Amino acid sequence: MTSEKIAVLIPCYNEALTVEKVVKDFREALPQAQIYVYDNNSTDGTDELARKAGAVVCYERKQGKGNVVRSMFRDIDADCYVMTDGDDTYPAECAPEMAELILSGQADMVIGDRLSSSYFTENKRALHGIGNKLVRMLVNRMYHGELTDIMSGMRAFSRSFAKNFPAISEGFQTETEMAIYSLKNGLKVKEVVIPYRDRPEGSVSKLSTVKDGIKVLKMIAKLRSNY
Repeated sequence: MTSEKIAVLIPCYNEALTVEKVVKDFREALPQAQIYVYDNNSTDGTDELARKAGAVVCYERKQGKGNVVRSMFRDIDADCYVMTDGDDTYPAECAPEMAELILSGQADMVIGDRLSSSYFTENKRALHGIGNKLVRMLVNRMYHGELTDIMSGMRAFSRSFAKNFPAISEGFQTETEMAIYSLKNGLKVKEVVIPYRDRPEGSVSKLSTVKDGIKVLKMIAKLRSNY
């Protein structure tokens, strides 16, 4: 693929209800960027809707967000990568500030911090909030960090980060793995406080609070042992 200055990366699995709006919002916020939607075996026409909205649609057949992230970072060349979810919970208007921190060399990774704004009032799943706090405490304590929102799905990355990140996780553990990788390797991490909105009615989360939470905890233990 050709090299882009800014690439917006949107991993998607059955997000037909929201993907068009997400693509259009990020096209408006970052008109100079190329928008990529990586479809992960959707069965609801997510790919066609994303293409209609102006995104370049690619496919990852191996199920799991971590597998999608691995493919996106491998396939696409850019100076700055902005990653968001396809469920319309993250604000496109915050993307330019996050991208500028990467392009100016101030950060290797920028995290959109939901937990300092509206997450705990917007998010209707109490266990998700508890899980976010637990993971934050464990990772910061183990790796001497001061990160606020370790599991946020909206981030920006430098080319160096994207091309060197090992991406060993297959699923929703990938964001936590990114945080641990950054802290362990002394990378420059910035956090930008962003508003968070819950999924619109009819949109269903693919995250299993207990099952995926256990996977995250196992991944933290595994990386601790490896490092």
